[in-house]
Amino acid sequence: MQQEIIHVYLMPGMAANPSIFEHIELPKDQFEIHWLEWMIPHKNESLESYAKRMIEKIEHENVVLLGVSFGGILVQEMSKYMSLRKLFVVSSVKSKHELPKRMKVMKFTKAYKLLPTQLVSNIDVLAKYAFGETITKRIELYKKYLSVNDKRYLDWAIENVIEWDQHEPNKDAIYIHGDKDAVFPHSCTGNCIIIKGGSHIMIINKYKWFNENLPKLILQDA
Repeated sequence: MQQEIIHVYLMPGMAANPSIFEHIELPKDQFEIHWLEWMIPHKNESLESYAKRMIEKIEHENVVLLGVSFGGILVQEMSKYMSLRKLFVVSSVKSKHELPKRMKVMKFTKAYKLLPTQLVSNIDVLAKYAFGETITKRIELYKKYLSVNDKRYLDWAIENVIEWDQHEPNKDAIYIHGDKDAVFPHSCTGNCIIIKGGSHIMIINKYKWFNENLPKLILQDA
């Protein structure tokens, strides 16, 4: 009897292309990986509307959905309108209360509307927005992974991180966070799997942990 293949859809972080998942490998006799990509949002599009459009890209039933950073916020929104086998949220936040103080201040003052997103063609600026760090020696790495540099997209993405209105964690989600995450430093509390030494880009540089543990987590309680 042929074993059922579990379809795993991966959503990258803000401004990132799905090649951030290039080292994620799951046993091919059990799992099939699918990469999701950012779309350019419609004018004044809500996160809810965008999430529903992204669901249309999913071609299978009862899938596993994993999102990183802003992609983690998006998959939590998607999960409200679809049935999932498992939901993983990596290097992200469980609710609006975990957003860092600077983002909460931006929400109050609306200062994010003044951010120089017209500079997104500058890879250093894009890395600061997406990964929370300034490029030093890794410029080629960032050029490879950060390719969504449309101003409309970045304006929309920044606003929807800062204005995200989820009050409570998703009780069905599995939250995975690094204890060295400089972008979302307050997300290790509560119901969360903590990766020691994991930074905001641990999906890239801690991929061995995910390759080893994701299969077990997906099949757990199945």
